[in-house]
Amino acid sequence: MDFRHPLQKPAYMRWLPSKTTATIASMEFISRGVMQGFIAGRHKSPHKGFSIEFAEHRQYTPGDDLRNLDWHVLARSDRSYIKQYVEETNLRATILVDTSGSMKYRGDAAAAVENAPCSKLEYAQYLAAILSYLFIGQQDAVGLVTFDTAIRTYIPARARASQVRALLEALDATKPGGETAIADIFHDIAERIPRRGLVIIISDLFDDPERIVNALHHFRHRRHEVVVLHVLADEELTFPFDQFTRFRNLEGVSDIQTDPKALRASYLEQIRLFLQAIKNGCGRIGADYVAMNTATPFDQALSAYLTRRRTGQG
Repeated sequence: MDFRHPLQKPAYMRWLPSKTTATIASMEFISRGVMQGFIAGRHKSPHKGFSIEFAEHRQYTPGDDLRNLDWHVLARSDRSYIKQYVEETNLRATILVDTSGSMKYRGDAAAAVENAPCSKLEYAQYLAAILSYLFIGQQDAVGLVTFDTAIRTYIPARARASQVRALLEALDATKPGGETAIADIFHDIAERIPRRGLVIIISDLFDDPERIVNALHHFRHRRHEVVVLHVLADEELTFPFDQFTRFRNLEGVSDIQTDPKALRASYLEQIRLFLQAIKNGCGRIGADYVAMNTATPFDQALSAYLTRRRTGQG
């Protein structure tokens, strides 16, 4: 029996702050690629139908709707051709959330929610929840995968209203795990998603950049559109430490105690090369790359990306 007060929200609803849903509700996510779905929607489909955007002609056959006959071609050549158009369809999005140990990091500069700074994992959970809400709100299908050393949750994409609750409950139950080999997991997931759609990856991508880009290419080979939300803490980007510090490894390897001043220049160069390799690799395979710093509130970061995407600037 549920003894919650009737006005008390379920715990999983914390991932959808009301202020955030009000902001995102006025936005939409339009696919840039070709989607496969089941209902008429706003995204381009690989199937020919009778929509708005012209695709090609085919020869008239008895029973075809004469309203789609190309009268100009008939007048010029005395041949009957039907105009075919590209159907629009619903998008099928799968959101991948990295739950590995490194995602536990909670920097002091991170944006606060309910007076507590967000860890990278919490930031990812909020992003996944908001995107799920957005997709279902525009009658698209959305699914969820969480992973660390293995796939921990796999919820196939569905477009029904109850899907939001299922995904929020899964996100709420998610706990940070251990070390992960991201590239291997991506290859596994790429083989599991049954039809072309949109794959959104939310991760710090702490793995070999070349292997990551190769794994991302697997999604593209399967004809998915790919969006990478690269979530890092401000401290990981700026390395502001200036006192002798013990650095704790969040994925199980032993800690080290050192003077950060001696490491700063080398670290910043390595992180620069890492970010550049991931960004350039995404560019080569036609994936969207979105850098996200947990110091920026997640709703602002997502809203900015959706605006850039809608206007063709990102």
